[in-house]
Amino acid sequence: MSYSVGRVAGFAGVTVRTLHHYDAIGLLAPSERSHAGHRRYSDADLDRLQQILFYRELGFPLDEVAALLDDQATGKADPRAHLRRQHELLTARIEKLQKMAEAVEHAMEARKMGINLTPEEKFEVFGDFDPDQYEDEVRERWGNTDAYRQSQQRAASYTKEDWQRIQNEADELTRRFVALMEAGEAADSEAAMDAAEEHRRGIARNHYDCGYEMHTCLAEMYVNDERFTHNIDKAKPGLAAYMREAILANAARHSS
Repeated sequence: MSYSVGRVAGFAGVTVRTLHHYDAIGLLAPSERSHAGHRRYSDADLDRLQQILFYRELGFPLDEVAALLDDQATGKADPRAHLRRQHELLTARIEKLQKMAEAVEHAMEARKMGINLTPEEKFEVFGDFDPDQYEDEVRERWGNTDAYRQSQQRAASYTKEDWQRIQNEADELTRRFVALMEAGEAADSEAAMDAAEEHRRGIARNHYDCGYEMHTCLAEMYVNDERFTHNIDKAKPGLAAYMREAILANAARHSS
């Protein structure tokens, strides 16, 4: 059976002009011609076209595609080796595409989280803290939780001004905790517990519903994860531990 150039173009998803070009450069010459001189393609021609399109999809220039296929056709290349080569090329392409997809996904998540700020705006809002730095870990650890989904939904609507307000609130609360420490207030004092309660309400107001059990889990993370401890203690050494004690005391106060 043979096929017209129009049918082959339809099969392969290419243009008739492309097939004419392949014929002109000797890459894919049809095996037959009709009585009127029209191109007719055999099943073997279709197999070769499939190989051509495979290598073209991988970005090979036409002259290299021709050399690869001619080596195979003349027996210079072992068909099994040819298949292994194709498999290697496909595997490499898949890995590259996966990395590209991950990069796009990360960009989408960043935009969804409202962190679609310029580098200058990020620095203005967050200082030297990069809000994207731990996004993959956060998604892996809490991506299936209601709190994570709620946080994403809220953040999707936040503007630069919203992030600036949230950061200002956090900075003010940090200064409040530091002032309590420097004044010698115990972590379980009324003032410290009140600051801890405001911290919990700020999370609930700006990010996700944060009950007392959730709040105490966060408090433990502040001291058990050295990255959190390091970041919090930038304001004052020992602040992370002080906040933990205040948060635990505040949770106990409200559960009694």
